[in-house]
Amino acid sequence: MSFTPHTPEEIREMLAVIGVGSIDDLFRPIPKALRARSFDLPPGMSEFEVMTRLQEMAAQNGRVVPFVGGGYYDHVIPAAVDHLAGRAEFYTAYTPYQPECSQGTLQALFEYQTAICRLTGLEASNASLYDGGTALAEAAMMALRVTGRDRVVLDGAVNPFHRAIVRSYLANLPVEIVELPPVNGILDRKGLAGKLDDRCAAVMVQNPNFFGCVADFSDLSAQVHKSGALLVSAVYAVSLGLLKAPGDMGVDIAVGDGQCLGNHLSFGGPAFGFMAAKKQYIRNVPGRIVGETVDREGRRGFVLTLQAREQHIKRHKATSNICSNQSLCALRGLIFLASLGKRGLVELARLNRDKAEYAKSALAAVRGVSILFGAPTFNEFTIRLPKRADDVVASLLKRGVAVGVPLGGYYKGEENSLVVTVTEKRTKGEIALLARELEGVLWN
Repeated sequence: MSFTPHTPEEIREMLAVIGVGSIDDLFRPIPKALRARSFDLPPGMSEFEVMTRLQEMAAQNGRVVPFVGGGYYDHVIPAAVDHLAGRAEFYTAYTPYQPECSQGTLQALFEYQTAICRLTGLEASNASLYDGGTALAEAAMMALRVTGRDRVVLDGAVNPFHRAIVRSYLANLPVEIVELPPVNGILDRKGLAGKLDDRCAAVMVQNPNFFGCVADFSDLSAQVHKSGALLVSAVYAVSLGLLKAPGDMGVDIAVGDGQCLGNHLSFGGPAFGFMAAKKQYIRNVPGRIVGETVDREGRRGFVLTLQAREQHIKRHKATSNICSNQSLCALRGLIFLASLGKRGLVELARLNRDKAEYAKSALAAVRGVSILFGAPTFNEFTIRLPKRADDVVASLLKRGVAVGVPLGGYYKGEENSLVVTVTEKRTKGEIALLARELEGVLWN
């Protein structure tokens, strides 16, 4: 089945309706350099034919087995997430500026905030942020407001993409950013001690960090608080099924990227950022916070309790002028967590940890490959190769394996180092394929 193209007479009639004499006249406002080279298009096709053709074209790319992380992860997404988040009352709604018309959306965001608080072990959450990187930057701004100080200390093991966002956010403010190079893949605590003075507003760490290393910051929080600063931690939400919650470590502000919570990779977005904090800092939390209340007849209802964006209050009093609310993506995160439940999240985290440990052993057995750091890991770990990591990645990609994130572009002297990620989706056979193809690239 196909559609018959328009006849010249039909084309002339359509052009006459819009007051244009010819096809050339129609496109004359577009510079020649930007025009399509040819309008000799093939005959139209039906929806079924178009989908079939697109699937055929996509199949030519072949399947690539991903072992790439660095902030975005290939996790299983329960079918309920797509189904429920795709309901028209959710995906057509923009934002609840009129609470009386948006009780469903407000309740969903309230439940989302509750889930984030339980996940992080902290008392207050906003109604989501743009992504993990901007959430970290907003946490830096929040710490500066709370303390009135002018220095932020960034652990060099924090995701380098997110550190770049923090630098961009603070670039035009009278704020000093100190980045501490990591030591053996973890925070340089000795170097940090000299930075904890009356200028330090926040110490910003990540757990697990960019190298995959896991740490307990309970003792660090006491040290940071003694100096009057706040401890900010970026976290990988799925890992909290096993790891100690940031609130239980004494962290003041926890942030992260919600892509791993039921949002597809989608070439890097969209997703959402989450933020949770101690209740005492709630009025400095950026964005919006949904609260539960009752109406005059005692019926349960939901309202925007705090609205600290520049759309709602005077700009100079706003806690954030760049605070996009990713409500639909945050809703996906809520549905994902509700679908798994507490035991399901623990099981998911265990699968990630166990499969990564299996892969770590398999790769360590490859000639010339070594595990770079001795710290415990979750589902990411760093290996050292006998060749440049970026060359190895390019060669393995041709063999159908996307192996990881080369570190040479972000850390001097680590050109042969590579961060490998293993999620619950990776099978024993795929891990064996990775080890086999890696050995072939290194030695054949």
